[in-house]
Amino acid sequence: MGTRTLLKDIGTCVMGNTATNSQPTGAWPKLESGPLITGGILIGIGAVVALAGVAVAGSHVVAATRTWIKELEIPPSELARLKWEQAKTAAASGASTWRQHPNAQVRLIRRATPTPG
Repeated sequence: MGTRTLLKDIGTCVMGNTATNSQPTGAWPKLESGPLITGGILIGIGAVVALAGVAVAGSHVVAATRTWIKELEIPPSELARLKWEQAKTAAASGASTWRQHPNAQVRLIRRATPTPG
């Protein structure tokens, strides 16, 4: 028994009950392995080329960013530290002003509204 007859027998006996099978046995597409293997190889080559492109572009962006940071007058870490100190000072000033406001010193009591009788 050759491999063709074996595959043909396996393909036709997938659904053993022919009374419930609404499609004829020859309705399935006939696929050949050659074009599928070629397509898979081309997809793999394309993925490798795409990864190489990402690596080249990424290394350029990283190098350009490092050059740009070196040319800055104030390094980003120092600028971030300065802005953080400014924000802490502003928050402390606002909180102390809020606590010292005259309305914050007086406790306001809500009066219960009279219910209509």
